[in-house]
Amino acid sequence: MKTIHLWLIACCILLSLNSSAMARNHPENEWLAAPNVRITVGQQDADIVGRDNRVLQAAVDYVGNLGGGTVEVGPGEYLMRDSLHMRMGVTLRGAGEDTVLKKDVETRSLLVADGDFGECAVTVENAEGFEIGYGVHVATKRVNGFHTICATILNKNVNYMTLSRPLNADCMMADEAYAATLFPIISAYHVEEFRIENLTIDGNREKNGIINGCRGAGIFFYQGDAGVIQNCTVRGYSGDGISFQQSNDVQVLDCVVEKCAGGGIHPGSGSQRAVIRGCTSRENDKDGFFFCWRVRGAVVEDNTFIGNGTVGISIGHKDSDNVIRRNVIADNAGGGVQWREEAELMAAHNIVFTENTLRNNGSFGLYVGGETNGTVIRDNIIECAGDDSVGIRIGSKTGSLLVENNRIQAFCQVSDERTEIKN
Repeated sequence: MKTIHLWLIACCILLSLNSSAMARNHPENEWLAAPNVRITVGQQDADIVGRDNRVLQAAVDYVGNLGGGTVEVGPGEYLMRDSLHMRMGVTLRGAGEDTVLKKDVETRSLLVADGDFGECAVTVENAEGFEIGYGVHVATKRVNGFHTICATILNKNVNYMTLSRPLNADCMMADEAYAATLFPIISAYHVEEFRIENLTIDGNREKNGIINGCRGAGIFFYQGDAGVIQNCTVRGYSGDGISFQQSNDVQVLDCVVEKCAGGGIHPGSGSQRAVIRGCTSRENDKDGFFFCWRVRGAVVEDNTFIGNGTVGISIGHKDSDNVIRRNVIADNAGGGVQWREEAELMAAHNIVFTENTLRNNGSFGLYVGGETNGTVIRDNIIECAGDDSVGIRIGSKTGSLLVENNRIQAFCQVSDERTEIKN
C-alpha cells in the first residue's frame, strides 16, 4: 500500500508539471497558469455596487485571491473609513478625475491606558466614532514616524479596541498617547507586482489631522515591491501625497500631487531603483520631493516641482547613486535643491544632477551640504532673483564635486565655502 501511495503522489506531481508546461507551450492555455480576473465596482450597474471602501476592498480581495487581475472602479465619490489594502497581482483602475476616493472626517481620542510595545489593542477615552473596520493611527507627542502604526479595528468592547497590527513602541499616557482615524487612502504592505491607475485621492485635509509620511500618505507602500502608480492625482492629504518605504522597483508615472500638508513625493527607508517620471508636485506645505533615508539607484526625470513650501528636492541620509535630470524646479519657498548635512559615511554620494531648469527658488538654486562625494552638476539652467541669491552654494565640508556647463543667473553664481578644494 505504501508503494501505491508513493506512486500516486508521483503521478500527481507529473500531471501538475505537465499542465504547467502545456500552459507555457500553448498560448491558448495561458489562462491555466496566469489567472486574469476582471471585476467592476461602481455606484450602479457594476459587479459590486457601493459607495465606500468596503466595496473596493471586497473587489481587490476577490481578484487577489483568484491569482490577480483588474478591478475597475467607476465614476463617483467613495468614502474611505480605512485604507484600501492592495493585493499582489491586482491592477486598480479608475476613471481619472471622475473616480474620487475621499478620506472621511477624523475622530480622535486620548488613551486611558498605556499602549505597550507589541500590544494589539488600545483603550480610548471616548470610543464614539471608532468602529469595527475603521482605520486607526496610534501615536504620542513623542512617538512618531516609523514608531507609530496604522491598523484596522478588528473588535470593540465599549472603549477597548483590538487592532490588526501590534504597537511599534510604548504609547504612554504620560506622553499624551492618542488614537485617531488617520490612515493612507490606499496602502500596500508586504505585497508586490501591483498597479494603481487613473484615480483621484481627496485627503479632506480640512477635517483631518497630520500624519507623518513614514507611516501615512495619500498613497503609501511599506515593503511594496514593483508597485506602479500611474495617472493618479493626490490632493489635500494631511501629510505627504505619495510615500513608499522599504519598497524596491517602484514606479510613479504621470501623477499630480498638490496642496498636501506634508511633502509631495517621499521615497524612503532603503527603497532602491525607483523611477519617478512625468509627475507634478505643487503647492505642498513641505518639500516637493523628499529623498528620505538610503534611497539608491533612483531615476527622477521629467518632473515639475513648483510652489512648494520648503525646497523643491531634498537629498540626505545615505541617498547615493541617484540620477536627477530634466526636471523643472521653480518658485519653491525654501530653495531649489538641497543636500542635507550628513557626515561622510551617511552622506548622499554620486548624485548626478543634469539638464534641469531651476527658477526663482528662495535664495539659492542648489545647496550642496554635508560631506558628500562624487556629485555631478552639469548642463543645468539656474536662475535666481534677489540681491542675496546664490546659484550654486557649496558647503564647507563638501567633498569631490564636478560643476560644468551650467547657465547661471544669480547675484552670486557659485559660492564655494570649502577652504580645501577636493575635486
